Amino acid sequence: MKRIYFDRILVDPEIMIGKPVFKGTRIPVYIVLDLIGDGISYNEIIKIYPDLTVEDINASVKFASLILDRREFHETA
Repeated sequence: MKRIYFDRILVDPEIMIGKPVFKGTRIPVYIVLDLIGDGISYNEIIKIYPDLTVEDINASVKFASLILDRREFHETA
């Protein structure tokens, strides 16, 4: 089943084995989140992936927040 989040992120089992990607691309959301985590600026990310916009990158952060809000994390001993 296809799902679209924030009008920009697509989850489709037929594309990239169901990993979330930016709509209209095969760019996985996790790659952009990794770049943000590494301190890469939005402008640099857009230079690397010119098909993306600032709105796409913002949607990836919102998507990550949505996913984390719905999961429980437990400490392991």
